[in-house]
Amino acid sequence: MSRRVSDHDVPEGKEMEINSEPSSRRYSSENLPYVHKVGVPPKQDLLKEFTSAVKETFFADDPLRPFKDQTGSRKVFLGIQTLFPIFDWARDYNLSKFKGDFIAGLTIASLCIPQDIGYAKLANLPPQYGLYSSFVPPLVYAFMGSSRDIAIGPVAVVSLLLGTLLQNEIDSSKNPIDYRRLAFTATFFAGITQVTLGFLRLGFLIDFLSHAAIVGFMAGAAVTIALQQLKGLLGITHFTKKTDIVSVMRSVWGTVNTEWNWETIAIGVSFLVFLFIAKFIGKKNKKFFWVPAIAPLISVIISTFSVYITHAEKHGVQIVRHIDKGVNPLSAKDIFFTGEYLVKGFKIGVVAGLIALTEAVAIGRTFAAMKDYQLDGNKEMVALGTMNVVGSMTSCYVATGSFSRSAVNYMAGCNTAVSNIVMSMVVLLTLELITPLFKYTPNAILASIIISAVIGLIDIEAVILLWKIDKFDFVACMGAFFGVVFASVEMGLLIAVSISFAKILLQVTRPRTAILGKLPRTSVYRNILQYPDATKVAGIVIVRVDSAIYFSNSNYIKERILRWLTDEDETLKENQLPRIQYLIVEMSPVTDIDTSGIHALEELYRSLQKRDVQIILANPGQVVVDKLHASKYTELIGDDHIFLAVADAVRACTSKMEQP
Repeated sequence: MSRRVSDHDVPEGKEMEINSEPSSRRYSSENLPYVHKVGVPPKQDLLKEFTSAVKETFFADDPLRPFKDQTGSRKVFLGIQTLFPIFDWARDYNLSKFKGDFIAGLTIASLCIPQDIGYAKLANLPPQYGLYSSFVPPLVYAFMGSSRDIAIGPVAVVSLLLGTLLQNEIDSSKNPIDYRRLAFTATFFAGITQVTLGFLRLGFLIDFLSHAAIVGFMAGAAVTIALQQLKGLLGITHFTKKTDIVSVMRSVWGTVNTEWNWETIAIGVSFLVFLFIAKFIGKKNKKFFWVPAIAPLISVIISTFSVYITHAEKHGVQIVRHIDKGVNPLSAKDIFFTGEYLVKGFKIGVVAGLIALTEAVAIGRTFAAMKDYQLDGNKEMVALGTMNVVGSMTSCYVATGSFSRSAVNYMAGCNTAVSNIVMSMVVLLTLELITPLFKYTPNAILASIIISAVIGLIDIEAVILLWKIDKFDFVACMGAFFGVVFASVEMGLLIAVSISFAKILLQVTRPRTAILGKLPRTSVYRNILQYPDATKVAGIVIVRVDSAIYFSNSNYIKERILRWLTDEDETLKENQLPRIQYLIVEMSPVTDIDTSGIHALEELYRSLQKRDVQIILANPGQVVVDKLHASKYTELIGDDHIFLAVADAVRACTSKMEQP
């Protein structure tokens, strides 16, 4: 049975679909276009269908494309290039690029050296371990990483997280040797986690931690880190090991008259002001990007010299005192591969590895977008994981991409990962020659450097944007923030992950539905809340489902549609208008449906039959149509009750209602 429609009634966007049909189906002998039936896709081979699904899930970027139609030797070379991108870009490397990388490397080295010493203290490790972590990992990353701009080394958030989780298991002051061994174990498993995610192409898992939750977690961690630095900034010796704001404030104000050292405060606050002024100059004029980059090193040099000539350490100013000289000692034998700390190290490593990975990939993508080049997330994970595995065997703790250093690297004009190699060589020279000079460096300076660095993690503009765009995202952000600040880093992380999953579950289990109306002077049907001038069609309710229909939401969708119908019926009775005879379900947004969804549609059909209402489906997609036919649902409602467009369905229903 054919159904006719006038040419001007063809809905917007359907002309191309209609023109793609065979001419024998487009026109009748009277030259009037037919209303096209919804196409039924041909049956696919099960193996091909499964292969296609796996490819789209794990190999959406088609990583094997460069290997097609290549000789065996060429494939081997391409494989080496894939694993070590340095062999790809090194062919075009020249002196001009090296100049940019050399300047950038020196600049980020001047920033990383004082930061690394401070970050090691955050992780409750001796200062040299921060420097170790900026020597070996950047070298490994330079060979395996695909980002041109990311600067590798310890970062504040991961250092704090690692220090907190490790301290919960082993007291660093009572058992420093086992504490370090557990740190290396956690670093090893952090690397294994990252490599595994990259190799199995499971990088999409880190996207489950929403941007809003990350913003809140980072801001909370920044506040917590800054509060922890009050110990060094004020010269307090007996300080709480807890990280929540209440315990820290109690510890700070409880020692005002007994432990605060005014010489320490003068040094710390004066240089903190200097660092903030340097940051302000760098932000105000991009040409002076090097000012905030070199300011921490200048602060260390001046303060160290001042303490040395005045012997301020004799007046209560706490100093670094000792940093081991020399390159990283091997530590593979120190990793716990057996015993009770193996599982603990694994758990800590997985958490630290995921957080480090999230930060590094986000930074890499940001700068890749700014320079307009592609960043392979899975390659990055393998590179980051490998460097941490190697790092764990060379006395390093978890390293990742640092946003502050990467920003300086980018602004200094880096061209490739060679800037990381230059930085690494400067750190090597520091370890071999300069570390004894840090003996008189005051702890207050390290505290000032860390505070000035972590303040940048608090993104007020992002929080305001979250409030404007999505209130649920804002709640997720604040939940993670207050969890870190008032409870602990672990609690904040748990809240961040929980809220991220809660949002996913809420969107999956409670998808949006909408009542559609006809826009004036068109045959287009849209949401009446978005378009108030859209008019409903008498005797017909048009509902759009804005989600795939799965077991998790099928019952809700069925009940929501029935509730829409009940509401419309009540409104019509109040106004003494004709009852509803047809329910049209617009299914173009429905990308998939499972057996539970089919059962829900069958139950909906039976419920509507009792109300003497006929269900009509409009524009179901290929996957949905295939499953509707396989389940014989199309036979249940009738093939003539499935239309290509809402306008076609409305026209057919209206003509039937007009018949006597």
